[in-house]
Amino acid sequence: MQIEHAMHKLHKYIQRRLEPDIYKRLNIFPAVLILGSRQCGKSTLVKMLAQGKENFVYFDLQNMADVNKLTDPALFFQANEQSVICLDEIQSIPHLFSALRSEIDRNRRPGRFILLGSASQALIQKSSESLAGRIGIVELSPFSIDELMIDNPQTNLNVYWYRGGYPESFLSSDDESSCIWREDFIKTYVQRDIPQLGFQIPALQIRRFMTLCAHLSGQIFHCSKIAETLDIAHTTARRYIDLLEQTFLIRTLPPFETNEKKRLVKSPKLYVRDTGILHQLLQIKDYNSLLGHPVFGASWESLVIENIISAFSDCRFSFYRSATGDELDLIIQKANTTLAIECKASTAPKLTKGFWRAIEFVKPQKSFIVAPVSGCYPIHENVDVCGLNDVLVKLSLIEN
Repeated sequence: MQIEHAMHKLHKYIQRRLEPDIYKRLNIFPAVLILGSRQCGKSTLVKMLAQGKENFVYFDLQNMADVNKLTDPALFFQANEQSVICLDEIQSIPHLFSALRSEIDRNRRPGRFILLGSASQALIQKSSESLAGRIGIVELSPFSIDELMIDNPQTNLNVYWYRGGYPESFLSSDDESSCIWREDFIKTYVQRDIPQLGFQIPALQIRRFMTLCAHLSGQIFHCSKIAETLDIAHTTARRYIDLLEQTFLIRTLPPFETNEKKRLVKSPKLYVRDTGILHQLLQIKDYNSLLGHPVFGASWESLVIENIISAFSDCRFSFYRSATGDELDLIIQKANTTLAIECKASTAPKLTKGFWRAIEFVKPQKSFIVAPVSGCYPIHENVDVCGLNDVLVKLSLIEN
């Protein structure tokens, strides 16, 4: 049965949590770099921030007409030094970083340049080499549940969970349209975006690799086993993992580290970051199909962990699992505070003895069981069951 709920029109702008952070950096640095996956809303965000401002110049560096205007970037930058210049998909023309460095050293006025990029680690490395001390960096994710709830308190969690947070997918008129958009997104990613980044990987091979990652989402992964499954070299599998992580398709979560002599799992866990993309890779066509799918629990875990990590990027994150199977899905550490998160895709979550043993070992100040429920209620001293949006609110109060 089709999920019914009131959808916003596609042209409606939903305010992003990251806006105050961008404004702060624009008042400090000559350049601000906004990173995030393709189609997560970077361009829309910047254009909304620029509304009503004079002397704002936007360049799409995948548009040859715009690229041609920057044939002599130093000349253009100097002719427009009173403008705010936005360079979208900056990783497409990496040699611009040297021109930006020279121009910023000539005129260090804050907020001169806004750079948008769809690749992570390699792009940051280039910018740090050329613009160290001159650039502020932030990462924009697709919609989070709290952004949607602030805009519309009646947001349907199941729609968000199934379709994911990419604006075009979530705001589609129905599930079929959302599926079509997500399928085109994946095809464009493997057929165009990866080659443009300089990786010559057959589209079918990287699609198979992404699909395997979807089956492994929420699990501890070993490159050697992935390589064996796909009959590729271990180094090739590692390179693919790095590529998908640097382009914001997957996230790897490191294991909890301790000085105590206890046998802990030392391999990371892997997550497809957006649940809509996860479901499309697995050909899950609607929410009811998700309910009966083996990935159901891992999908909820991915949704919860991605929302939390995106909201509190200044914390350290890990998971805990002992050799005997005691486990906590997410451990949050900041200064002297440790918090534990356990994800349960049930409205009546039940906890195992392994959870309590893990709590006893990690000793968090507070623990949350995050489930598809409304509100929060305690089940033990310093252990609460919370809905996804509610736990984000609770965590923000603890962090502050």
